[in-house]
Amino acid sequence: MGSDRPVWQLFARFSLLSRGPVARYGMALLTFATALLLRRLVDNTLPSGFPYLTFFPAVILTTFIAGLGPGVVTAVLSGLAAWYFFIPPFDSFGLDGSVGLALAFYAVVVAVDIALIHGMQMTLARLQEERGRTASLLEAQTTMFHELQHRVANNMQFVSALLDLQRRTVGHTPEGALAALEEAGRRLHTMAQVHRRLHDPRSGDDFGSHVEGLCRDMLKAAGVPGIDCRVTVQAAPKSPERLLALAMLIVEALTNSLKHAFAEDGGTVTIDLRAVPGQPDQLHLLVMDDGIGLPDGFDVQRLPSLGWKIIQSLAAQLSGELSYGATGGSGTRIELRFPA
Repeated sequence: MGSDRPVWQLFARFSLLSRGPVARYGMALLTFATALLLRRLVDNTLPSGFPYLTFFPAVILTTFIAGLGPGVVTAVLSGLAAWYFFIPPFDSFGLDGSVGLALAFYAVVVAVDIALIHGMQMTLARLQEERGRTASLLEAQTTMFHELQHRVANNMQFVSALLDLQRRTVGHTPEGALAALEEAGRRLHTMAQVHRRLHDPRSGDDFGSHVEGLCRDMLKAAGVPGIDCRVTVQAAPKSPERLLALAMLIVEALTNSLKHAFAEDGGTVTIDLRAVPGQPDQLHLLVMDDGIGLPDGFDVQRLPSLGWKIIQSLAAQLSGELSYGATGGSGTRIELRFPA
């Protein structure tokens, strides 16, 4: 069976449109010379009235393969050759009414041929461009779908781990179970807020503004007056998964400060994230408050706090080194050094 491809697609396989002018106009001259030679060879066997017999195919072929400019050159050279050699009076550029009509007929035919072929080539170029754009969009859509699947799986794993930690804190009383469920619900709600902020395309890529927004949300939800949250972000992880883990760690550290650090006078929580000096591939996070500080002999490792366990788990997820302690004055600090 023959191919069902259009003929112009077969010609496109041999196209010189992407080549330089030497190849394209060289083909125009070669095609014209071949057409002229063939026309002279069959001149004695043809009846009169066919001066353009071999030149029309030459113009069409050249325009198909080499483009508009070479097609026009072939058409002009072919018209001049037919006029000089094959239209009486022969071997001259004599002009009368019949010659003018023949030349006008030739000009109209080749102009229509060239225009149609050039228009088809432009349409083909646009079609190929659209196909390329469609292929790029499909590839991007596939990549986004796989990334979405990966993120959902990671988030479900995180939720599962969070609920497992929460389960271990449930007491043997209905009140303990209810409190654990409420705490789990609060954390999942916070996680949803973090997701909305980090993945909202209208909010941009400034992690500092995301952290400031989370601080405002949490201060409003806590309802503790007189507390100021100061955020400085000079660097941030590039991976969305690491951004999420870091944001959740900051939220847990801030929650800890809001719960335990401040009396009725209020205070300040400082969140500082920047690259380690001299090591741009390492980041340093500091979450610090000026609250009541830690009691003497305090060991956070012995603290039965779910929040601290979550902080430790997130720090491990970030492959970071976690430390805590008192600030220079009153207050508490949590520090994390981790790869960007």
